[in-house]
Amino acid sequence: MSQRLFTAAEVDALIPKLTERMGEAMELHRRATALHEALEEQRDKIRASGGAAVDQRDWKARAERLDGYGIEVKQALARILELGGVIKDLEMGLVDFPGLVTAIAGDQPVNLCWRHGEDRVRFWHGFDEGYAQRKPLP
Repeated sequence: MSQRLFTAAEVDALIPKLTERMGEAMELHRRATALHEALEEQRDKIRASGGAAVDQRDWKARAERLDGYGIEVKQALARILELGGVIKDLEMGLVDFPGLVTAIAGDQPVNLCWRHGEDRVRFWHGFDEGYAQRKPLP
């Protein structure tokens, strides 16, 4: 987690970059997931048929592409981490930024919670809470 505490305005200023980077990461993850599922489905068919022949070059090429997607997803996530965010859910596009919310007892450290597609940070939750416990920013 970043040592820096963000204001909602600081996170809002990052949203154009964040949207682009998270969109790329989500698309790469979607492609990797689809390819993984296709390879698993083919593997299950081979097992069910007692070892049907498979085009080994094609299988190897797709397995290598899956490895490539893994590397690309990690690189895309690293570009989000560079902004100071912590990826919480890649499929939903959730990113938290450590920040402060003014409460009755003063400033309270929290996670400013942004979801891909939102045009600004609107929610926060405690460090020991998650997406389901998001609360509107004051």
